[in-house]
Amino acid sequence: MIRAALFALGLLAALPARAEVDIQEITTPGGITAWLVEEHSNPFVALELRFRGGTSLDSPETLGAMSLMTHTLEEGAGEMDANEFATRSEELAASFSYNVYDDVLTVSAKFLTENRDDAIEHLRESLVNPRFDQDALDRVRGQMLLIIQSDAKDPRTQASRALDKLVFGDHPYSRNGDGTLETVAALDRDNVLAAHQAGIARDRLYVSAVGDITADELSALLDRLLGDLPETGAPLPGKAELNLPGGTHVTPFATPQSVAVFAQPGIDRDHEDFFAAFILNHVLGGGGFESRLMTEVREKRGLTYGVYSYLANKDNADLWAGSVASANDRVAEAIEVIRAQWDEVRRNGITAEELEDAKTYLTGAYPLRFDGNGPIANIAVGMQMDDLPIDYIATRNDKVMAVTLEDVNRVAREYLDPDALTFVVVGQPEGLMGDTAAN
Repeated sequence: MIRAALFALGLLAALPARAEVDIQEITTPGGITAWLVEEHSNPFVALELRFRGGTSLDSPETLGAMSLMTHTLEEGAGEMDANEFATRSEELAASFSYNVYDDVLTVSAKFLTENRDDAIEHLRESLVNPRFDQDALDRVRGQMLLIIQSDAKDPRTQASRALDKLVFGDHPYSRNGDGTLETVAALDRDNVLAAHQAGIARDRLYVSAVGDITADELSALLDRLLGDLPETGAPLPGKAELNLPGGTHVTPFATPQSVAVFAQPGIDRDHEDFFAAFILNHVLGGGGFESRLMTEVREKRGLTYGVYSYLANKDNADLWAGSVASANDRVAEAIEVIRAQWDEVRRNGITAEELEDAKTYLTGAYPLRFDGNGPIANIAVGMQMDDLPIDYIATRNDKVMAVTLEDVNRVAREYLDPDALTFVVVGQPEGLMGDTAAN
């Protein structure tokens, strides 16, 4: 019942969608910086923590350690075992979520104002004093092994993994952050403790909070919650050197439909041409049914149910990437059409109508992202990690509108690179020849 009340408050906090967000930056007496949006209309707070590093901190021998550690944080802490920790969370009507990705470990917390102090102490125990009991480690390990086995049968996952191996070489991005059957099976408690020490530290911490809390209250809360974390964690990975040789690279896989993923060099998030590239990608492959790729590959030729492209900005690499799936006897044609559109847009650009339609959509959809305390907190902490200014939300649409047709078409000529556009195909594609990507 209490959790239902918390969920209802979350929905109430989501209305109406807010296009204007007043963010204030605070620094605690203990030296923790955070971004805060005060919203006192509901007695509810969303707190977001980010630790830079993520699964990229795993060594080749301990792949999966960061994932096993992260997903065991709520499986008991302090004096509480896994069941007692879950029961206490229910009693407090507090919601905690722990996830890890290539570049970041995330912690999301939602709690009622009346239970704030107890909820923060509960969360603190999971971050500072996780138990990592052997039965919990074995249970989570078993779940991870099942996921790895399932992924081995999924052509889309295998295509993404094959592309990572080809593009990133020896960089941590080339590895499977979930680990392999062999590495995960071999992980012990010492590996998990080492991952905890490496990944959850104050030198890589980003914080945002949205809801019924003042700056002074948040300052005291954060020092209590995070003050006992290690000052420093493991060294972060360096920049990745990209291997994008062009062509098509085939990994045989028994399936009636091939999956193709593709990539070329991208553009850094803070580059002056980013917004022009952002709009260009929307027209080329990011705009759903209105995009050039969807029109040419699906609507005109019926080669796929879906095709898309996107700007992939990692901490240490930038790609312009995409994906398509098609029947084995049609995927070669789908790839040919994608290459042709890549070259067509590079040579001839987009139209003024396409630009205006893209601007209308991108500026109109943006305020809809701010539909509650949790989403706003998530956006605010992401802004910090991307080193965006605190007024970015207010100025973002102006940056989109300032892009000219000349800007977009210059970026198309300068950045779209059909020769470097590299395809990795997993399946049994007919009529495709190419190097076989590493398994």
